[in-house]
Amino acid sequence: MQQQLSVNLNIPVPEGTVLIKKVELEELKRNELTGVYWTMKDLENRVNRKQEWVKENILYRPKFKKILDVENGGFVYYPQKRGQTWSFHAIKMADFLDRHFQEIFNQY
Repeated sequence: MQQQLSVNLNIPVPEGTVLIKKVELEELKRNELTGVYWTMKDLENRVNRKQEWVKENILYRPKFKKILDVENGGFVYYPQKRGQTWSFHAIKMADFLDRHFQEIFNQY
């Protein structure tokens, strides 16, 4: 027969700290991006690369552009004329970057 030991343990939680479930944390992160649109500068900051790299390795790669371009039902506005700015649906772009991480960075 296996022996068991029962222990009560108090662990102090630092002031200003709150414990929440992982599911709740993920929901809070998603809500942070709800209704938010990124600029190219925001996207550069997210992937930690300059826009030339972002364009070459993500936005203008044909297989990604088919998914991303708003004209194909995607969530990225590709500027049509000089002076227009890029626009990215933040939640959907963040999800795309997570799902395609290996494809984006594994081409070297």
